[in-house]
Order: sequence, then structure tokens, then C-alpha cells
Amino acid sequence: MATIYLIRHGQASFGKDNYDQLSETGWRQGRVLGRWLAGKISPQVVLGGSLERHRETAEAIASGYGGDLPDMQILAGLNEFDHRSVIEAFRPAWADRAVMARDLSAFPKPAKAFQEAFVQAVQRWASGFHDQDYCENWPAFRQRVLAALDQLIEFGDGADVLVTTSGGPISVIVQELLGLTDEKALRLNEVIANTSVTRVLYSGARRSLSVFNNYSHLEAEDPALVTFR
Repeated sequence: MATIYLIRHGQASFGKDNYDQLSETGWRQGRVLGRWLAGKISPQVVLGGSLERHRETAEAIASGYGGDLPDMQILAGLNEFDHRSVIEAFRPAWADRAVMARDLSAFPKPAKAFQEAFVQAVQRWASGFHDQDYCENWPAFRQRVLAALDQLIEFGDGADVLVTTSGGPISVIVQELLGLTDEKALRLNEVIANTSVTRVLYSGARRSLSVFNNYSHLEAEDPALVTFR
């Protein structure tokens, strides 16, 4: 059976004007993963979403890998849901980034406070009670991601595939493979580490989860590299 390696992007730039780019830690995470993958896998296809953090993660992996990796092809169905619209529907005042920064600064740990609010915002989004508030609701997001899974398997054509994407799509794919509820899928999304590796085996119509959220490469290099946002 061939393998799809689902990689969550490296740490993005939380709190910066442009969140959709890797932090210095994110670049390092990608290079560490590339070195760890070198000699272990030889993917025939590299795919990723169209977000900047997906592209930069693929670049960081290639830098660490050192050998010849195929150029990343874009598959927009692998993009994350619009986290800004989800959080702003939950707390409309946070559409003003200055207001959000002011509110979060009142907490001893602003990043933790944001994460707690984000979890509640995602639960609201996926509840089905507020679908009119979103351009892409939870069922539409799931449908998009699962269609992308079919497409990337077509791209792979029986060969190994390396994919840079985000926690949301990975959670949806694992949910589908294991028959999990929406609630459990959302819980998965909270624990997927940056540059973790989830492996899906495929052959024809058969698809099986082999490994979920492996970040041992980061722990071996420097435990401080393990991040979740």
C-alpha cells in the first residue's frame, strides 16, 4: 500500500500582522522534519494548500531533506477553514485586531486565553445552529476536505504522497477514516502539533489510518520545538 504523509504546517506567526507565515520556530520545525524524513521516504508527489504557511513549510522540509523533492503542487481543498471569520463571528469586536490585542493582554497568558476563545468559537461554528453566520459552514468544510482527499489520491496514483496542510483538514480526514463524531474530530484538532506527521495508507478505494500526530522528530531535536499554535 502507498502512503500519504499529512504534515501540519510549522508554527505560524501568532500575534503578527501577517499570521499566514512561519515564525522562526516554524521554519526550524520544518527543517528538522526534512532531515528526519531524509532516507526514510521518497515521495513521488508533494501537494499542499494555497496558504503561505503551507508553501513555506514545504520549503523548510525541502531544505532539511537535502535531496530532490518534487515541487509542491497546490490543492486548495487542503486549506484550513477561515479561522478569522470563525473567531469574529464568536466575538465580533475582535474584527478590530487592536481590540483583540487589548482584551488578550489583560490575561497573564494571552496565547492561552486566545486558544480557549478559539475552541469555543470553533464549537459554535460546528454546532449547526449558526450556519448563516459563516461563508463556509462545518458540513461544507468537511465536504471540501474529503473531495481534496480523493483528488490527492488521484495525484498519487499508487505512489507515496507528501502533503502540507493544517490541523482542520487532518482532523476531518482522521474523522472520516475512524468514523468519529464531530465533537471528537474537533478535539483532535486541538492536539495536532506543528509539523506532526499523520500517515494514511491507501490502495484503490481502501484507506486506513496508520499513524496520527507523530512529532517524535521534534522531541528528539529539542522538546521546546513542540508547539500546537
